[in-house]
Amino acid sequence: MAVTEAAPRPVQRRGDVLFAGLARAAAVTILLALAGVAIFLTLEGAPAVTAPASARGGEDDIVLYVWPLPFGTLLAAVLAMLIATPLAFGVALVISHYAPRRTSRTIGYLIDLLAAVPSVVYSLWGIGYLGTRISGLYVWLEDNLGFLPFFAGPASTTGRTILTAGVVLAVMALPIIIAITREIFAQTPTLHQEAALALGATRWEMIRMTVLPCSRSGMVSASMLGLGRALGETMAVAMVLSATGVVSFNLISTSNPSTIAANIALQFGEASGLKVNVLIFSGLVLFVITFGVSLLGRAIAARGVKGDSR
Repeated sequence: MAVTEAAPRPVQRRGDVLFAGLARAAAVTILLALAGVAIFLTLEGAPAVTAPASARGGEDDIVLYVWPLPFGTLLAAVLAMLIATPLAFGVALVISHYAPRRTSRTIGYLIDLLAAVPSVVYSLWGIGYLGTRISGLYVWLEDNLGFLPFFAGPASTTGRTILTAGVVLAVMALPIIIAITREIFAQTPTLHQEAALALGATRWEMIRMTVLPCSRSGMVSASMLGLGRALGETMAVAMVLSATGVVSFNLISTSNPSTIAANIALQFGEASGLKVNVLIFSGLVLFVITFGVSLLGRAIAARGVKGDSR
């Protein structure tokens, strides 16, 4: 009877063991930091539920105080993504599949530089340049499309509207989405692209049949990262938007909803006592929204990966 020898155990290199330990330590540190933020926001925000109306801006219920802020946050972020996402995908395709290599490299460098521009610079651009020049468009929208609730007016003469804030947020989210998607598009298997071209497909047909299906999950992930930037942006919205705390879908009016981050930045310096707890509670709401959006993006991306593997 032959004796089966045990398979030799793989030799673990010291560098691999060290790297694995550092990677686990980094993952645990991130989870602990995330849990610490959640615990802090929950404990410090809990007193806001029973705080007097004077600490909640005169509202009898904390929900009535907080409700307009998530609405403005999501509205500004959705506007930004509606503008930024198709533009970012188009620019990424130009860089990866249409422009000459030297030109695409130059465009890529310029787009990467946009990510390094501070938020306050975008804010000043939105106030001093974009807002003053886009106000004429708002008047035209009110005159011609005023029957729609989005452009009912009265149109802002300063351009400091939720739509202007959405455009600024879109410009800020563009570098993140473009940088990720252009790398994802470039990772499409060359054999798949060459096979599509060999079968007589045009360049756009090749992109539609090979590049986009292979990059679907990565495109979703890039969009979610851009959405996270738009959800958490503070200074750009605080400086550009003329907020009044209303709940309205009017995009060109002088009465605009505020966002959670901008509201905290504008009021935290003068807040004291329970009013600080109310602002922290709104920060908890933003934390939950961001966390939920991230989980949704991961779920959509994972579903896209499963679909591609089939």
